[in-house]
Amino acid sequence: MPERAETESRKLLRRLRDTLAEPGKGQERLDRITSLIADSMRTEVCSIYLFCDPETLELCATEGLNEEAVHKTRMRLGEGLVGRVARGSKPINTGDAPSERGFRYMPETGEEIFSSFLGVPIQRLGEKLGVLVVQSKEARQFSDDEVYALEVVAMVLAEMTELGVFVGEGEAMGARHKQPVLFRGVCAQEGAAEGNVWLHEPRVVVTNPVGDDPQAELERLTKAMDQLRLSVDDLLAAANGTGLEHREVLETYRMFANSKGWTRRMEEDIARGLSAEAAVEKEQSLARTRMEQANDPYLRDRLHDLDDISNRLLRLLTGQGHATGAVLPDNPILIARNIGPGELLEYGRKLRGIVLEEGSVGSHAAIVARALAIPLVIGAERIATEALNGDPILVDGEQGVVHLRPEETVSSAFRDKIAMQAKAQERYASIRDKPAQALCGSVVSLHMNAGLMADLPSLAGSGAEGVGLFRTELQFLIRSQVPKRGELAALYARVMDAAGGKRVVFRTLDIGSDKVLPYMRRPEEPNPALGWRAIRVGLDKPGVMRMQLQALIRAAAGRPLSVMFPFVAQMEEFEGGRQHVLDEIERERRLGHILPETVEIGAMLETPSLAFAPDKFFQMTDFISIGGNDLKQFFFAADRENELVRRRYDTLNVSYLSFIEQIVARCRDHDTPLSFCGEDAGRPIEAICFAAMGLRSLSMRPASVGPVKHILRRVNLDDLRQVIEGARDAGEMSVRPAVMEWLKGRV
Repeated sequence: MPERAETESRKLLRRLRDTLAEPGKGQERLDRITSLIADSMRTEVCSIYLFCDPETLELCATEGLNEEAVHKTRMRLGEGLVGRVARGSKPINTGDAPSERGFRYMPETGEEIFSSFLGVPIQRLGEKLGVLVVQSKEARQFSDDEVYALEVVAMVLAEMTELGVFVGEGEAMGARHKQPVLFRGVCAQEGAAEGNVWLHEPRVVVTNPVGDDPQAELERLTKAMDQLRLSVDDLLAAANGTGLEHREVLETYRMFANSKGWTRRMEEDIARGLSAEAAVEKEQSLARTRMEQANDPYLRDRLHDLDDISNRLLRLLTGQGHATGAVLPDNPILIARNIGPGELLEYGRKLRGIVLEEGSVGSHAAIVARALAIPLVIGAERIATEALNGDPILVDGEQGVVHLRPEETVSSAFRDKIAMQAKAQERYASIRDKPAQALCGSVVSLHMNAGLMADLPSLAGSGAEGVGLFRTELQFLIRSQVPKRGELAALYARVMDAAGGKRVVFRTLDIGSDKVLPYMRRPEEPNPALGWRAIRVGLDKPGVMRMQLQALIRAAAGRPLSVMFPFVAQMEEFEGGRQHVLDEIERERRLGHILPETVEIGAMLETPSLAFAPDKFFQMTDFISIGGNDLKQFFFAADRENELVRRRYDTLNVSYLSFIEQIVARCRDHDTPLSFCGEDAGRPIEAICFAAMGLRSLSMRPASVGPVKHILRRVNLDDLRQVIEGARDAGEMSVRPAVMEWLKGRV
């Protein structure tokens, strides 16, 4: 780049910085900036358009157009050349604007006398904020250096907009991060919570976008890049032997950190007048725009890696780090792009709610959130960008809706909803010690699901009769290495102690699919949900299974022990797992250790194939638990993490209920105890329908025990069975409408 262009670029940025430093309100600053840019770029016009809503741009300041048009001229996203720049997030540079595709003449602006047009987007990390435009009477195209200079200025304007420098009159100049915003996501854990935002990863704010000394800024960048490369190399060295996916992410980090093109572009940005931090953020923002528009899913996925590595570099440059000095607010609602199970468990029950931009209903975070009974909404796009620490926020887990900075009318209605739920909980508490006995006399045993020691206090308070499922994988997921046998034995013993003699069913390690251990090498699989997981891993790699079984036997220490194998697809898999239990009991006997008083060995029925296993299987197993979450997705061939199909199939579909009925009949024929475990067990309508089909044991999250018991005590299961059979005989696809009609006036 010519030395003169470098000097002019730096000169423009210094003038811009000095102008921003002058006292004045937002409108005054914008007016001074448009005058400064027009003078520096030698154009007759400079205009700044900002978004007043996601679809509408507003003219907020101008030098050269009619001043009366300010805050009056508006255009939709994609409308006119300005709208095209905003929609495409790319510059438009033309010497004959009226002949350009999409040109729209705005008579109130007086722009008909100007031929040349250069517009660049004002954006920050993929967030569209507005458009910066210069125009001239002379019919000419602007040079590459001029385009670059205007892009750099637009980047600085984006930073200043983020910092609230341009707050003033006009709807588009309202204070950012102050307006109410509604986010729609997906419910991953039910519940409602009101609180204040706590950002898991505080936003890195660039407060010095203009650099005075290019050489000093280059040295700062070089030093930070060296630190970044070393830290990534250290992470890779520590990741030896860990999962392939984990290493792939770190290898991508190293690729970015060692990219000569990335480094060269940032060095050029500094030479043109930006600070090191601003150069990093400028390239991050431009790359984000390119990758978001890519058709290749792989490239779009690399966005997260780019953001992570850029944010690491920004923290090194700014020294902001993760510790910003902010104090956890009252009733914290955690906001994050995504979060691992270990990090989430560190917060523990201090959190009132969780909102994630990413994740899935079966993710590790969702598993932990369910274990902690914390409302969780996933898929709330861009909330981590919009929210600030301390912002008031409402999380509606049932609807998957989040209200950020809600208006008082919304907050009031939400509090009424929470109050109604609290009254309902009081009603449920009054029947806590009563049986879940239907009007027909049938009694249903209600149990709770758990996965952490923190869950066990809910056993007494919920009225559950025991723990129908204790997920043992959480203790493996939150560690960087395999836990030791003694640690697990101590944990399982504490679980049994806390249960106070009530039955606890321990599910053996359920890993694979969406649950990948950090220290486990994950095989490449086209469809992990149907791949190497759960009991398949345990039988192929029996070392961990034997260690876990030894820990469970020692934890029982003379007490009853119930062990359940997950994802059993055929009888021989259960036989193999069962034999491992018997072998370990014999080994412990030879060692002289105290054996369990009794041992129950059961299986989770999560694949349709197991329902058709030989009679010998039903005679051999001590109990069966239907794993409803997986069984439903395999029955309907609908991935429960795919939002396009997840809600397509109803649990009360006639074919699914008929299948459940067949399983009940086979277990009844062989006197095999049967329960249903999963999200649907805790939904009152589904629960009573399962009971009507013959299920007499359900396991659910603790908070669902009360509502399910309440409705069971108010219905006659024999009558409900007739309603279900009537809908089935009538050829209905789902029994839900008929059941809901029958329930009117009964509950």
